[in-house]
Amino acid sequence: MPLRTFLLIGLVFCATSPAQALEVTDALGRTHELQAPVNRVICSGSGCLRLLAYLQAQDLVVAVDDIESRRNRFDSRPYAMANPQFKTMPIFGRFRGQDNPELILTLDPQPQVIFKTYATMGHDPVELQNKTGIPVVVLDAGNLGAKREAFYASLRLMGRIVDKEERAESLVAYFDAAIADLARRTADIPDSGRPTAYIGGVAYKGPHGFQSTEPTYPPFLFVQARNLAREEGGAGRDLSNTDVAKEKIVVWDPDHLFLDLSTLQMGEDAGGLHELRTDPAYATLTAVREGRVYGVLPYNWYSQNFESILANAYFVGKTLYPERFADVDPKAKADEIYSFVVGKPVFDEMNQTFSGLAFVPVPVR
Repeated sequence: MPLRTFLLIGLVFCATSPAQALEVTDALGRTHELQAPVNRVICSGSGCLRLLAYLQAQDLVVAVDDIESRRNRFDSRPYAMANPQFKTMPIFGRFRGQDNPELILTLDPQPQVIFKTYATMGHDPVELQNKTGIPVVVLDAGNLGAKREAFYASLRLMGRIVDKEERAESLVAYFDAAIADLARRTADIPDSGRPTAYIGGVAYKGPHGFQSTEPTYPPFLFVQARNLAREEGGAGRDLSNTDVAKEKIVVWDPDHLFLDLSTLQMGEDAGGLHELRTDPAYATLTAVREGRVYGVLPYNWYSQNFESILANAYFVGKTLYPERFADVDPKAKADEIYSFVVGKPVFDEMNQTFSGLAFVPVPVR
């Protein structure tokens, strides 16, 4: 056979060879055989699109859920701020996994894979896959605490599917290094040198007042702060969200108060800031009288914004142990984190939506 003919046959074979099969197992233990390369996807469920943006694979998205198209005064999702194009993309369903199979089937181009977090919320993933004929890969969103490995496993699984495995490993290494740095800075501080703290106004499926707190608030855990809601919380010490009686907060009289700025969504005449300014009981708190009330960025906004957790942790550390964080400018550190994780320094933009109260003393008197 002439060499030219042989080369032509080889080219035709390469051009017509089938896509490579990629077998993966999702968080529900379901096995999927996907056709690689995967370059068209949608992300269903709280925080799912965030993971894809972390992986720098947002260009693969062909449609979004309706939370991305909303134009609210308040927003605390760095991934969305870094990707304003999401606001004008086609919609495939409602937020929190309430997918519309009919809308998905009208998308052009069609997604090759549907990623889904929080499988028990919204449309059942098996039913969605049966209705659309598109593989639905379920991910465990995890967290930066006890379920950190689940979060990392989801980054790695998604990264494998969209050919971003190296980026997934870079993210894992970055989060681990930041958490280790926070621990190193505060590890040898004796209990007598650790001031007490309380975080109020914590968001949970919407904004809440000052009594809403988080006994397992990650920024406190990372810098080993004395979180009174955990130390004195009794049976509720391991809850991710709880309400504390106002009388308890007054009795505790924490050295430092932190305010989750998501509470500002409740308006000028409600919410944690309004309560701190007007409630006579809170006026008795030493931290209120002496100006030790500080604003922190909301992180629980359409599931967890992991990068904001790290940013808040550095600010909390700087506030509680200034000598241990003397080299840290919390706002600059936040933008360093945002730049690496979501690709843009969005601290100022986010802070503006919360009246410039992030990472500063909040005027309450």
